[in-house]
Amino acid sequence: MSNQQTNQQYPTTGWREWVSLPELGIAAIKAKVDTGARTSCLHAFKIEPFEKEGTEWLRIWVHPIQNDLSEHVCEAPVLEQRQVTDSGGHTEVRYVIRTLVRVGFATNAQEFNAEFTLTNRDTMKFRMLLGRQALNGKYLVNPEASYLQGKPA
Repeated sequence: MSNQQTNQQYPTTGWREWVSLPELGIAAIKAKVDTGARTSCLHAFKIEPFEKEGTEWLRIWVHPIQNDLSEHVCEAPVLEQRQVTDSGGHTEVRYVIRTLVRVGFATNAQEFNAEFTLTNRDTMKFRMLLGRQALNGKYLVNPEASYLQGKPA
């Protein structure tokens, strides 16, 4: 398959995109599109496990917008706990959830389910990473572009 055929088959994202997480009630969050990260990651500054109908769930506190301390609280079932090594070489056990992701705000924005590890990203520039497992077979990434999939109104 030629590069031109591939480009026609998949839409292109920039190295950063606005996304929404409808099942978590997060209308807009800026994500770094990170092909170096295997799994996607969501900022959670507080996590509270609880049981719901015999299943382990999490109550998750998020600051969706960088430099804005407005809190958003959402809930999701636990998929698993996984040992994750960050880009600095630090390893920690993180909760993993699966939720619907909508990339961009264009009329043809794609929606798909993706796994997210949860960790505190207060010191990071982006509240979310969109990793290569979520992107695989869905997008090409242009590392020189930003917000190719549209911005929130």
